[in-house]
Amino acid sequence: MSEVRFNLVPVDEKPTRKYRKGSKYDPVIDTFMNGEDSLVAVEVPGKDANYLRTQLNKRIDARNLTGIKVSVVNNICYLEK
Repeated sequence: MSEVRFNLVPVDEKPTRKYRKGSKYDPVIDTFMNGEDSLVAVEVPGKDANYLRTQLNKRIDARNLTGIKVSVVNNICYLEK
């Protein structure tokens, strides 16, 4: 067997997870927030409704937005104010 080279560096604590500064799903949230509708169905071609819910929730959390709810009913993703 060959040897593996490595370094161990002591740290005080693990850093918190950082989200990217932007996302391709940000325009979906921005358009909904700026619109007048309080409930909309969101469709993204090639994306499952549950996947879409997860991505939108991540962006809502990362942006510290309140008053927006994402849900899935019958494989359709909904945004609600």
